[in-house]
Amino acid sequence: MADRSSPFDGIEELLDRLNRQFETAARSWDRDVESRGRFDLSMGDAATSVDLADEGDEFVAVVDVPGYEHDDIDLHLAGDQLAIEGERDQEVEESEDRFIRRERTSQSFSRRLQLPEPVDADGASATLNNGVLTITLPKLEPGDDSQSIDIE
Repeated sequence: MADRSSPFDGIEELLDRLNRQFETAARSWDRDVESRGRFDLSMGDAATSVDLADEGDEFVAVVDVPGYEHDDIDLHLAGDQLAIEGERDQEVEESEDRFIRRERTSQSFSRRLQLPEPVDADGASATLNNGVLTITLPKLEPGDDSQSIDIE
């Protein structure tokens, strides 16, 4: 009688291959979390895109905020963390229109960026132009009040 192949012969190979793929995916997730944790403290998927550039003597953050107005956006700088939050509500007027689908009622976002170096909060500025928010954060210069530390 000829050797019959078992229907379970390929299962062990399949499980090994799946295990390797999960391990590879887990390693990439760890790298994403580690690199994200250094600069972006936001949770979940962000509704806005942020670019943070080092321009030598200042950091420049560029944020896509289409449809948001000046009054819809709050910026806070606490230590080395920049918080960018936005919330907008669409004015709902009573009308005879009958919507088949209505998705544009309100929207919000929240981003928190860990800055790589201390910045001068008093010199920070922001502009909003055509749905693009540009935040300029001058780096903090080491002051005259710095002290030398002796090494024992």
